[in-house]
Amino acid sequence: MPASVYSLRANLLESLTRTKRPDVPLRVVVRNTLAVVLPLAIGMACGHTAVGLGVAAGALDTMFSDQPGPYRQRVQQLLLASLAAGLAALAGFLIGGQLPAMLLASALVGFGGGMLVLFGTDLARVGMTSMILLVVTAASPTSLGPAAAGAALIFAGGLLMMLFSVAAWPLHRYRPERQALAVVYRGLATLARQRAQDDEDEPALSGAMTTLQQTLLGRYHARGRAMEAFGVMLELAERIRLELTALADGSSGHAVPLRFRVGVARVLDHIAEALQEGVAPHAAERALRALRAIERHAAESDVQRALHVHALAGQLAAAVRNANWAGSRGEQRAETADLRLPASLRQSSTRAMLLANLTPHSVAFRHAVRSAVALSLALALSRVLELPHGYWLPMTVAIVLRPDFAATFNFGLLRVVGTVLGLVLTTALLHVIPDQPWAHLALMGVLCMAFRYLATAHYGIAVAALTGTVVVLLSFEGVDPGVAVMDRVVNTALGSGLALLAYVLWPTWERGRARAALADMLDAYADYLRALGRPQRRASHRETRTAARTARTNALASLERMRAEPATPAALLDLAQALFSNGNRLARTAMTMEALLQHRANLPEQTEVSAFVDHAAAALHGVAGALREQRAAADLPDLRLLQRSLGALLAMSEDQAAADQVARLADRLVDNVNTLAHVIGRCPQEPAAQAAGRHVLP
Repeated sequence: MPASVYSLRANLLESLTRTKRPDVPLRVVVRNTLAVVLPLAIGMACGHTAVGLGVAAGALDTMFSDQPGPYRQRVQQLLLASLAAGLAALAGFLIGGQLPAMLLASALVGFGGGMLVLFGTDLARVGMTSMILLVVTAASPTSLGPAAAGAALIFAGGLLMMLFSVAAWPLHRYRPERQALAVVYRGLATLARQRAQDDEDEPALSGAMTTLQQTLLGRYHARGRAMEAFGVMLELAERIRLELTALADGSSGHAVPLRFRVGVARVLDHIAEALQEGVAPHAAERALRALRAIERHAAESDVQRALHVHALAGQLAAAVRNANWAGSRGEQRAETADLRLPASLRQSSTRAMLLANLTPHSVAFRHAVRSAVALSLALALSRVLELPHGYWLPMTVAIVLRPDFAATFNFGLLRVVGTVLGLVLTTALLHVIPDQPWAHLALMGVLCMAFRYLATAHYGIAVAALTGTVVVLLSFEGVDPGVAVMDRVVNTALGSGLALLAYVLWPTWERGRARAALADMLDAYADYLRALGRPQRRASHRETRTAARTARTNALASLERMRAEPATPAALLDLAQALFSNGNRLARTAMTMEALLQHRANLPEQTEVSAFVDHAAAALHGVAGALREQRAAADLPDLRLLQRSLGALLAMSEDQAAADQVARLADRLVDNVNTLAHVIGRCPQEPAAQAAGRHVLP
């Protein structure tokens, strides 16, 4: 399908109208709102409203550092966010009246906060919070004593948010782990119900499986013997996913009966429910017994299908057993190899990552420089022009400016629209409700809940709620909500425009990185194939599969960013989409091969099969190299000739049923690799020298 041409009008409409389903649990919304509202309510009741305001402001600024994940991870993230907020506030209070010192501080904080995108969205939020608090508190410079007191209150607000986030730990110690597992098992149930899968679709549950691995095996994973049962559930989820992929890839003559697939889905749904609620999986046990009764019928008349059906039933039985122990109410020692986070998901050392990205070719470095310059320029403009409520200008720059064009454009547009809507809405509401402090506090609580709940659904509507929250919060400090409405709108519009201008003047266009991301994906697939050609080294199967999944996710993200950029060549978009879709076909072939390997120590004619797979992997590496170097794929092995030779050997195998399945997979593999080579060969190649200046580090 031809790639669509970038349209500013279409992107404007999509940014304004696109919504997603809110993904924030109600308990998170409530506890975050309480951490903001309660300190102010207590301060008002005790006659210390200013103290309550300081703590509430700190809690509001660190709210989005309360993200899903193990409790240890939440503690560290919120503690770091609180500390950064307190230090930034202290600096702003102390040097806010000295423009040269503030410009230097804003440049340093902007650069440091920008570089934090290297370490993921959670730390990037910490950097953004630091920038915001620096410029906001700089509007009220004061001496050391009051500055330290104000910064301490903001720090305390962050700590209060942390306490609310981990308050349930003694009662629900393993809830984050159970929730992540429940998401995956519910997704497996959906996969089991599908009659067929489009070969060009991304293999199911890629993102959910990566999240689950990070939760269970990552740096902040919980300790205890119960975690071993979680590890078993993770490994079983991987194997069930492979079996379902293999069964879905069968021809119509080998299709699994609908009744069996529905039974599998029912067992998986009940496992997910038991994990979600932290209860014994009695419903899953009943569903498993019903599935066992129809297992034989589903397996009869087809030897290869029977292998997958019986293996899937056995894995479901193991999942049900372990679901009974996967939590704080029961523990078991799993008789399995020790699981570790795959190398592809481990971060290298902080120092090494920073040093490697201190170059203008790095996306993080370019974003850090843009942040430093734009933030300092916005601060200088607000001071030199003496803009009323001018801190909204640099604050908007800190919020809107992102490492990629699409996000900067969307956040800028929605920030302006949301601010205008929020100011109008809040002004109207304040005229309707009683002019009493407690009524204003109740309104602030409702707006804060709306902001937290809708932030991932529609940023513009969420900003409207946030703007109202801030306006009501400031009213407790004596700022008239009806005053300076236009000043805030103007400053927000200027800040959004300045952020977009900073990106356009020194851009990092995704079209200069997309080929490298797709080539990395193909190289990862080749490594996965080569590992599958060595059944005796099964530990490498999981490692390379995870690396391939990570590379595929990165390639998809690159493709999505490129689609949202202006002036992206249509031919490049077509190439990227074709490579990604055909790469998904290759991934399904490899996963089906791994599922087959689970049932036997060796495949028929294993030596010859391994040699053939090695040739296919070498050809795929060649295709990746050609893509990276922007040339046609040449001097590749003649895979079709090798496949016909392998097919002749397999035809003489004693295990003819397995040999036929291997022959079908070999044919699919050749078609997958040759198609990828053809896609690269048909695409007009851009001179390497022309694109060299655009290549940047991921």
